[in-house]
Amino acid sequence: MCAVRTQVGIVGAGPAGLMLALMLERAGVESVVIECRSREHVEQRVRAGLLEQNTVELMHELGVGERMAREGLVHEGIYLRRPGATERVDITGLTGRRITIYGQQELLKDLIAARLERGGEIRFGVTGTRLHDYDGERPRISFEQDGQSAELQCDVIAGCDGFHGVCRASVPAGALTEHEYVYPFAWLGILAQAAPTTDELIYGWHDRGFALYSMRSPTISRLYLQVPSDERIEDWSDERIWAELQARLASDGWRVGEGPVIDRGVTPMRSFVCEPLRHGRLFLLGDAAHIVPPTGAKGLNLAVNDARLLSAALGAWYSSGEEAGLAGYSTAALRRVWQVQDFSNYMTNLLHDLGGGPFQRRLQLARLEHLSRSRAAATSLAENYAGLPAAPDF
Repeated sequence: MCAVRTQVGIVGAGPAGLMLALMLERAGVESVVIECRSREHVEQRVRAGLLEQNTVELMHELGVGERMAREGLVHEGIYLRRPGATERVDITGLTGRRITIYGQQELLKDLIAARLERGGEIRFGVTGTRLHDYDGERPRISFEQDGQSAELQCDVIAGCDGFHGVCRASVPAGALTEHEYVYPFAWLGILAQAAPTTDELIYGWHDRGFALYSMRSPTISRLYLQVPSDERIEDWSDERIWAELQARLASDGWRVGEGPVIDRGVTPMRSFVCEPLRHGRLFLLGDAAHIVPPTGAKGLNLAVNDARLLSAALGAWYSSGEEAGLAGYSTAALRRVWQVQDFSNYMTNLLHDLGGGPFQRRLQLARLEHLSRSRAAATSLAENYAGLPAAPDF
């Protein structure tokens, strides 16, 4: 068995794991990242695409924001559309903050390239990952790579391996409390080779169900439809998808830009939080610790906030032996997690067909109209959507 020693073992090369690795490097803390998927898969998988200003600023601080600044689409607001009316929430005017559209796979390409160019280690394609002794002072991670057994010996394990990963599942039964809510609908999402016909995202309320018009570049559109939770993607032809998008996002003199569909899928909608986010010297980050419905565009940004908090705590621990940050990581991270859960639930309940009939739909329309009339209500939405200011480091 090949044994490697490092300070922090990071399981998962997603936004949380790679951001954490780069921030630890900046603080002079060594780490090794292991990832069960191939580099090609990580860099091509289509996921989130909206970055809060906090995330954008951190990318620049880490020296990995050049391509994002060049290719990302900066937006200063969003549209809320209902039949017969479209209201714009002026995020920048209300908060002074902006959002940036930049695909998660593009962000990961930048983080991976920077990590490797700076001499950091990422082991892709590992199998059989197992965690050992993380309730003591000498945690270990064993795995196989290229047919050989390997072991990573470290001081701390960062579990950044997603909702279905091994890290949270390794914690003994009863040590974590899990909170979950499964919504009774899903999103059917497509990626299309179609130039966006909107300058900012459109969130559409319709009595046939929610729709979202987003984009990934000046030539690629990303669109979503609310569908039943058991919907089969095979039942949706391109023609049916486009017809439904046109109906739900209809506006006088305007149409959704159509084009070849290059990717499609059905995503279940759920909220999930486990707490605490620590067991011994195992710390949970990102989707390994929490899931939010995508309506608020918060999953990636929340993972980055976890990494920022943990990197600050680890930096203080290694530099001065100060343990307050590590002790307080879970509490600090969960404070933001529950704020984001609340906002994501608010946006989801505001815009989706919840199955409550005409009375519930009229309540939603009243709330949408209130957002158009109340600066205070619009400001609250804008603050949460653009991302609350980063909490102080430990």
